[in-house]
Amino acid sequence: MTRIHGVTSDQAGPIIRIVYAFTRKGMRTMTGRAAAHGSGIEPIEIWALQPKLMMAMGRFQGGVRKLHGVEDRVKNLIELEGASMIGCEFCMDLGSQICRNSGFTDDELLALPHYRTSELFTEREKAALDYTVAVMRTPVEVTDELFARVREHFSDKQIVEMTAFLTMVNLDRFNAAFGVGSAGFSEGAVCVPPAHGK
Repeated sequence: MTRIHGVTSDQAGPIIRIVYAFTRKGMRTMTGRAAAHGSGIEPIEIWALQPKLMMAMGRFQGGVRKLHGVEDRVKNLIELEGASMIGCEFCMDLGSQICRNSGFTDDELLALPHYRTSELFTEREKAALDYTVAVMRTPVEVTDELFARVREHFSDKQIVEMTAFLTMVNLDRFNAAFGVGSAGFSEGAVCVPPAHGK
């Protein structure tokens, strides 16, 4: 259960209501479906308690998401893996549905916790996922050897894009801290579980 209640649509001013409308539309586009319960934008409603922070976070996320040097499949994989490492229920639910909506199979989603030994992921994807695990740990554990392996598959510009993307995924800690639960985007379907011990 969410530990703090955000600003609902009926409490929000006109600018916040516009942000909510665009966010709902974006969620619908990314997931192909509506949330099964709740507003589906609970994290944004909490950010709205501090509108300047919400707007700054939105600009950062918008800027990172506009980059297209790394294919969506890799970005979706690393976002979902990062969310599972944080244990953000909202993001694992949302990310699983985004992956499914973008063409991932249930088998691929079920294999994600064991991606290193799965034949469903390419060596490029495995390098990106290993990089994700290393970046998302506290402290960060990116070794020279790992970085060299990532560089075999990605250009420097792409590595900067992936790292910025993972920095954005780290914002999922906000949701986890407030106990924001699943909105049911993946209800009735496969959802990647939290990644304990990575």
